[in-house]
Amino acid sequence: MQAQGSWPLLLVSLLFSLLHANPSLAFSLKNCSIAYFDNATRVFVTCQHRSLSAIPDDIPQNAAGLDLGFNSIQQISRSDLRGLSKLKFVQVVCNLISHVDNGAFTDLTELKSLLMDDNQLTRLTDNTFQGLSKLETLSLNSNYITYISPLAFQPLVNIDTVFLGSNPLHRIAFIAPLLNLPTLHFLMIGNNKFTTFQSDDLHFNVSNLKSLGLSLNPLRKFSITKDVFPYLQSLDLCHCGSDIEWDVSNKTFLKSLTTLYLSGSYVSYTAMLQTTDSVKTISLIFMENLVAEGLIDIACRVPSLRSLAVTNSRIGIIDENLLQSCSQLTELTLSANQLTELSELSFRSTTQLRRLRLDSNELSKVPLALRELFTVEVLDLQSNFISELDCLDFQLLTRLTDLNLNQNRISKLQGCLFQNLNDLKVLDIGDNALFTFDDTFKVNLGKLESLNLHNNGLLQLMQGDFRSLSSLTFLDLDSDTYYNVINGAFEGLDNLQTLILSIDQYQNDYFRGLQHLENLTLHLTFNWHHMSPQHNVEPPFGNLPNLKKLVLQVDEKYHVDSSPDMLGGLKSLEYFMADRLFMKIIHPDTFKYTPQLKGLQIINSNLIEVDPELFRPIPNLQTLDLSNNKLRSLDFLAQANLQALVWLTLNKNELSIINETVLQSLPALTYLVLNGNPLTCECSNYGFNQWVLSNNQTQVVDAYGYTCAFPVSQQGNKFLDFDIHSCWMNTSFICFISSTSLIVLTLLASFVYHFLRWHLAYAYYLFLAYLYDKRRRKTGTPHHYDAFVSYNVHDEAWVYNELVPVLEEQQGWRVCLHHRDFEPGKPIVENITDAIYGSRKTICVISRNYLQSEWCSREIQMASCRLFDEQEDVLILLFLEDIPARQLSPYYRMKSLVKSCTYLSWAKAGQHTEAFWMNLWRALETAGRPADDEHTRHLLTGHPSDV
Repeated sequence: MQAQGSWPLLLVSLLFSLLHANPSLAFSLKNCSIAYFDNATRVFVTCQHRSLSAIPDDIPQNAAGLDLGFNSIQQISRSDLRGLSKLKFVQVVCNLISHVDNGAFTDLTELKSLLMDDNQLTRLTDNTFQGLSKLETLSLNSNYITYISPLAFQPLVNIDTVFLGSNPLHRIAFIAPLLNLPTLHFLMIGNNKFTTFQSDDLHFNVSNLKSLGLSLNPLRKFSITKDVFPYLQSLDLCHCGSDIEWDVSNKTFLKSLTTLYLSGSYVSYTAMLQTTDSVKTISLIFMENLVAEGLIDIACRVPSLRSLAVTNSRIGIIDENLLQSCSQLTELTLSANQLTELSELSFRSTTQLRRLRLDSNELSKVPLALRELFTVEVLDLQSNFISELDCLDFQLLTRLTDLNLNQNRISKLQGCLFQNLNDLKVLDIGDNALFTFDDTFKVNLGKLESLNLHNNGLLQLMQGDFRSLSSLTFLDLDSDTYYNVINGAFEGLDNLQTLILSIDQYQNDYFRGLQHLENLTLHLTFNWHHMSPQHNVEPPFGNLPNLKKLVLQVDEKYHVDSSPDMLGGLKSLEYFMADRLFMKIIHPDTFKYTPQLKGLQIINSNLIEVDPELFRPIPNLQTLDLSNNKLRSLDFLAQANLQALVWLTLNKNELSIINETVLQSLPALTYLVLNGNPLTCECSNYGFNQWVLSNNQTQVVDAYGYTCAFPVSQQGNKFLDFDIHSCWMNTSFICFISSTSLIVLTLLASFVYHFLRWHLAYAYYLFLAYLYDKRRRKTGTPHHYDAFVSYNVHDEAWVYNELVPVLEEQQGWRVCLHHRDFEPGKPIVENITDAIYGSRKTICVISRNYLQSEWCSREIQMASCRLFDEQEDVLILLFLEDIPARQLSPYYRMKSLVKSCTYLSWAKAGQHTEAFWMNLWRALETAGRPADDEHTRHLLTGHPSDV
């Protein structure tokens, strides 16, 4: 017994050791988490902020993305990324990497993006990027790279974008091989130590580069003396020094340049702009002094210029001359300039302006100068100090399609304010101080699609306020306070798809007419007592048949009493979030109206338990979030039938013991989040502990970071590290008992099947026959036959020639014979039982062959059972030959029957067969009690002593 009991313990120990020896067997990674995209066809692994000093060895080999940012990894060795051939994205930013083994990326044959910013790399050798033939983006910003081998970038045959900013590179020759790569289009080498950028230092004929970033380099000279950049479109020279020498001997060398970024105090800015005739966009940043010297005027003299941005240059006032040369501009940005005043004639020359940005300034009102911008389509006045709007401010801006007034101090909107803006599509007046808007939205805004009134001081929405906004698809009325909504306030919003609203009460007609609404967010700042339909109250959202997303957030000062019919009519709902809506309990019929629900969040509700019936009507549920409740058990999941559930979040509940079998009832579960639960580190959680480590389907996110809450001695220790050895003995004993019981049952089943299967079948049919006979006697149904003849095939001649003619032809009995009267196709045992119980009596023709026949034995056993059951003389034994008593001894049932039943002997009849047949006729004729007395046996046989 000791040897048998030890093998399960050894097996468990072996499995446990293998699991820890090869962490890739565990689905919950020790230092990382897994995310899925494209229906789980792509695996993304994130290991951010894990205090890692080396790359983990349990990265799944099917990972397509790997994020190792913000750790303390010091190097990448050749074996760290071995086998990860499906990686397409790798990020190791903000680490301490100072060394990369040659060929460390060899296995990453599918990698397209490699980000290694903010590390301590100093050198790029010949084989640093070996194997990265499909790499398209390489970022090495903020390292200490001082040397780049001429062959370092040679393996990057598909590279498109390279970032080498914020390194101490000082020789342009280091990047010359990179510029010569035919696929390279974008190169950012800002904030290095380059003092010159000269085409004479680049020993190649032509580069395909389209964008070059040289900002924050101490350039003293920029020289292009040959046509090496025929495709260059964007050049960034921000903060490159004030005394830079600009040497572009031929304008055609920059013939494709369309975008130029400049900042600082360039002495040679005039020369720069005079040799860039093809530039369409110029960005001037921190140009305070140069703007005062006329830089804007010079820039606007570039004939191709269409977009000009002058930002962070402390332009307080715009006079009538500043923009007089900018007549060809279609886009002008003057953001973050401390603007307080604009001359009324500021924009008189900009007759083609389409987009104007004046955001993040100090304007106290809409400048009068804007009234002349008849062509403007996009106007941004965000983040100013505007407090009042005049009806004339936008009267002439009839082409305006996008107006942003967010984050100002506007308190009132007059009805005439937007009356001429017939083409307006986007209007943002969020984060102001509006308390009324009169009839502002009732006329001439038929094309408006998006309206943001977020976080204002509005108190009431009246009937018809938005009636004319028939094209509106987005409306944000969220607020820190609330609205008093009058029935009919949303009339006319026939195409509204998204509504965000804070309300202080609810009426059934609030949402009437919003047939196309798909997204609704309500902040409930009142006590809601919703009645059920038996009180003749319609469901609150019954007028929203196409609603797909519903968010209900209740202010913590209030509560909601909801009926099970609250979601009535929402047959298209796919996502529902309830924040403090259901406090402590949810009615099980709550979701019976939402069969399409796929995402469900019930958070901050103090739920103690959940009825499994709650989820019956929503079989398509894929994500479930029950965070910030008081759940102590997950048993409800076992009966919830959540076959499609992929993501389960249970943060900050009171779960201490988790039954892993409950989680196994969720066949599609991929993510399980349990942060902030007081887990017990005892044997009661042994099963869950091992399930987390070994299951190959469900990832328990951050499982290796879970800590023990109980017992006190384990507090603060890692949940997956608690000592499980004490639990093994119980597990081993259970395994031993289970396996032993299984073996015994298997042996017993084999024995029964091999030796007793016919006995069981016989007993089954005997029982059926017994029930049949009981029913027959109860109903008085007569027997079909007078006698059933049981005989061996070797005695068939005597039965046919002697017995049957006398019984049927002479005496007139109706006899049942198996070859003649058994029903074809019917099981033989069933035929036998029907024959015995369907006949008044059974005649057993006994011979030595009969005693050796299995089927004959079955027949006489069944007949004897009927004899003892009915307590009537239903059995006649007819011996064809003398059989001594000693030969009957092995047949115990036969010997006992001879002692208690009627029997005849053909061998003893001799020449007196008439007496034999007469005795047989009497035996068939009698219907008395069993013939167990001596007189009856003498009468029939005359030879009782033979037995």
